Amino acid sequence: MTEQTSDPPQRPPAPVTDVIDRIARTVCRDTRHRIHYRDADGVRSLSLAELDAGAVRVAARLSALGLRPRDRLGVMASNRIEWVLLDLAALKLGAVTAAIEPGRHQPAAMAAELGLRLLFTSDPRHSREAGAGAGADAVVRDIGQIHTWAFDPAGPSELPPHPGYDLADICAIKQTSGSTGPPKSIEATVASTNRSMAAVQEMFEHRDGDNLLVFLPLYFLQQRFWIYSALTYGHDVTLADRGTAAQTAREVSPTVIMGVPGFYEQVMTRLEAEGESLAPTDRGAAIQRALGGRIRYLWTGSAPAGRKMLHFFNDAGVPLYEGYGLTETCIVSKNHPGAFRIGSVGRVLPHKRIRFDKDGVLIVGSTDPLNTRYTSGPPGASERTFLPTGEVKTYDVGHVDEDGFLYIDGRVDDIVSLSTALNILVPAVEERIRELPGVHDCAVFGDGRPYLAVVVSPAAPGLDGEALARDLTKLNRDLRFDQRVWAAVVANEPFSIRNGLLNAQDKLVRSRIGARYAADLDRAYAEHPLCNDGTIDEAPVLVTSAATQPPEEQAEEREK
Repeated sequence: MTEQTSDPPQRPPAPVTDVIDRIARTVCRDTRHRIHYRDADGVRSLSLAELDAGAVRVAARLSALGLRPRDRLGVMASNRIEWVLLDLAALKLGAVTAAIEPGRHQPAAMAAELGLRLLFTSDPRHSREAGAGAGADAVVRDIGQIHTWAFDPAGPSELPPHPGYDLADICAIKQTSGSTGPPKSIEATVASTNRSMAAVQEMFEHRDGDNLLVFLPLYFLQQRFWIYSALTYGHDVTLADRGTAAQTAREVSPTVIMGVPGFYEQVMTRLEAEGESLAPTDRGAAIQRALGGRIRYLWTGSAPAGRKMLHFFNDAGVPLYEGYGLTETCIVSKNHPGAFRIGSVGRVLPHKRIRFDKDGVLIVGSTDPLNTRYTSGPPGASERTFLPTGEVKTYDVGHVDEDGFLYIDGRVDDIVSLSTALNILVPAVEERIRELPGVHDCAVFGDGRPYLAVVVSPAAPGLDGEALARDLTKLNRDLRFDQRVWAAVVANEPFSIRNGLLNAQDKLVRSRIGARYAADLDRAYAEHPLCNDGTIDEAPVLVTSAATQPPEEQAEEREK
């Protein structure tokens, strides 16, 4: 394949508001718009002016502890109002928020690795009394004290003069999801954050009357964009988490939900079970009722969205817009009102440029790059991802249609090479299998094997193996010969974030699934010796149940 450059139709970049410096150096006096959040007692809310004042009080306390401009403040906690207050307080001091996924790292190790001055965690096992060191002269503290600091009217509120952020300054450190290897950290510039937010605002015009529901982890910088958006453009924002997102939506009636495909799939599955998959008008009303009744549009990304789900919402008049981006690039493309095509991830944003290398791999450049290297990560990681041109090698494979819409066909590591010299991009096969009755998720394998096999995550216990075999046989007739699946292993537990088979963005962690069910796949290939060399038109599909116990059950057996 020759190297190919995409020149999709593009409009001029939108005017860029210096969002970061504005939040950092301006007192918010907005009493009309609010941030809603959950605590143990239910949904609470603050005016944006109250939120800003609370952040100033927290900043004063942090300043007293020695946090200075360009110092690094670590936050390792799940979604909570204290997370927001700490992040805004860091901006008020000209500091850098380093977001760390909770439960995955040792605080002392991350403090040393990232050079943190302070680290706040929600895990009481790791918090220490003031004065205890935690590597790199950091102090690990309990995030719970932030609430007291923020809402103590007698607390300090005088801040040192703010030096202001330069566009080239770092305002945040974020981590990759870890779906393709050990997590890596990367510093985000002020300019890249401002530019991405300007592009989003031009497409969606978040405004008075809007309420954006955020429930994905705040350690993803993009989720904090919506807090910044509320403070800058004047609208409500609601903070929840994965477990409370649907309930919170019904209680606060958001106009926009920022979610991953898995969230919308759950909504679709629930409504279909209630018989709400009939006329689009009736379905649209049911979707609105399920999500609070005021939805203007739904945002999705981070993982591929299935066509069935996209049609379920969009055909019912509830827009669900898919986009594309990486930790290293932020948002690259996005469907939006006036430029929408189901199956695509939208047109490339005006400040981004893309091309495909000789192997068909997508390369992304930016007017204001997020960065050109990782802050920390395995040896050679930066060299593999960041090109000398400043562009990012995504390792995604895709194409652009005649109207400039970008399509992501899969990742380089999603290409399975059979022993028969057939190379198959398996996400397209997986999407079709996910549409079968009883299948919630799946992962297709076959590297070095004579045909494709699939590990199926069932929608509910007791999946009928014979019915699945019939459905796969029928599906094989519709697939190209190289895409046909001749064996299936039914997993003994659903793929989930908890068991490590999905990452925090609900993406398959293919390597872990393959390792977990390696013995089961070996057994399936041994029991079903076919060879997909293009001569098989019809053959039975072998369906087996996984013999491998989940790690928790293995531990219980060892204890016995």
